[in-house]
Amino acid sequence: MNEADCFLTVDELGNRYAQGMLTPTAVTLLHLQRIARLEPALNAFQLIDAEGALKAAVDSTARWQAGQPIGPLDGVPVTIKDNVDIAGLPTRHGSRTSEETPAAADSPVVARLREAGSVILGKTRLPEFGWKGLTDGPLQDAPTRNPWNPGRTPGGSSGGGAACVAAGIGTFAFGNDGGGSIRIPASFCGIFGIKPTFGRVPHHPQEGLFATLVSGGPMTRTVAEAVTVLEVMARPDDRDWFALPPPEAGWLSGLRPRLAGLRLAYSPDLGGIAPDPDVRAGMETAIAGLRAAGAAITEVGPVIGDLKTTFNAFWLAGFARRLRSIPRERWDELDPKFREVAESGLAIDIDAVLAGEAARAALGREFAVLHRDFDLLLTPTMPRVAAPVETVYHSQGYDRWRDGVPYTLPFNLTGLPAATLPCGLSRDGLPIGLQVSGPKYSERLILEACLAIEQVLAFPQPHPVLTDQLGRLG
Repeated sequence: MNEADCFLTVDELGNRYAQGMLTPTAVTLLHLQRIARLEPALNAFQLIDAEGALKAAVDSTARWQAGQPIGPLDGVPVTIKDNVDIAGLPTRHGSRTSEETPAAADSPVVARLREAGSVILGKTRLPEFGWKGLTDGPLQDAPTRNPWNPGRTPGGSSGGGAACVAAGIGTFAFGNDGGGSIRIPASFCGIFGIKPTFGRVPHHPQEGLFATLVSGGPMTRTVAEAVTVLEVMARPDDRDWFALPPPEAGWLSGLRPRLAGLRLAYSPDLGGIAPDPDVRAGMETAIAGLRAAGAAITEVGPVIGDLKTTFNAFWLAGFARRLRSIPRERWDELDPKFREVAESGLAIDIDAVLAGEAARAALGREFAVLHRDFDLLLTPTMPRVAAPVETVYHSQGYDRWRDGVPYTLPFNLTGLPAATLPCGLSRDGLPIGLQVSGPKYSERLILEACLAIEQVLAFPQPHPVLTDQLGRLG
């Protein structure tokens, strides 16, 4: 074995386990060794659970050797974002104001992954309370860094998990997405990520104004792996009042790459936000490649209006509610920028919040009108590639509405599913993400289209540019 085996897919691991060529114990040890080598450069983990991972791996090895694996994720290493409960481990939410008390029970997705035999390597970093699309904050001694270039951010808020997957630490990661927090870091780190329809992946506990914006989902290096993982993550759990009815058995079975016959809309400037020249060039090259492969793609303009004017008060009120839950004497321990934003929302009244809720429904109707004529919508995932790691979020130089979430947030506000996959590199050798979204409950169609796009664009995993950089990190 060597560290290249850390990039084996879910199917490749299962085949090697079945043939006795590898064991989950050996693979887990290899991932732990890779963590030891790369974590000082990446700073992606809040907590590494080597003991728990090895115990799960030993149990999985015994099942495989007895010819009785639980399923395709048995013995497959995963990381979990540290705003998700794992029994026996603290859930810190990236904040000094959180408690170090271990969680009493697994969250739904952790419970499902354990039942499937997955090996949990640890908990990955996020910005305080997941408030921004970068991964740094008061609970970190240094920011999390992008394995493509340690001088750049991996994005956020699931930045630790995305950095791990890109770097070959864990076969997949669980993230959650309330404004782009799966798709932003997946785009910046050159991997695949999907935010399913709201309620598709059960979650507990839920709290706050943003509870109906957040969807959990997988970050993987290939689309096919995300299909396998999402089937497990979407299994039911009655603790989530907002959960969709359980999908029918086999709801993601038999997927095939699909572009022919699809009506695809393309909006390079969704919401009136123009991408920078590098991202636009990368998108245009990808769209041209898809058209050459037979895809019917129609450019449709901005589709929706400005988000900031309509939703800024709603966003600020959500953070203000979080602030009110923290004892006043501990506010000095918060990320100063988060505190500034949250305090600015304290004066927002209920009428403004309700207006935001009404605007969400109106936004959903705008997309419903689009989807009368088009099956799926293609956009950039982000208006620019990964920013420098020292970037200050929601500042004049990096505005949330212009730079952070303009293409991702609409699909949280509406609950619609959306995925991102890499479609090329910038002139600086950084990944550019292509977002694929659809109407409610269209995960299957999105995944089939992404399988085809992945096939046409042929973005290597891992990419040689990334492989060279990873060789220098450790």
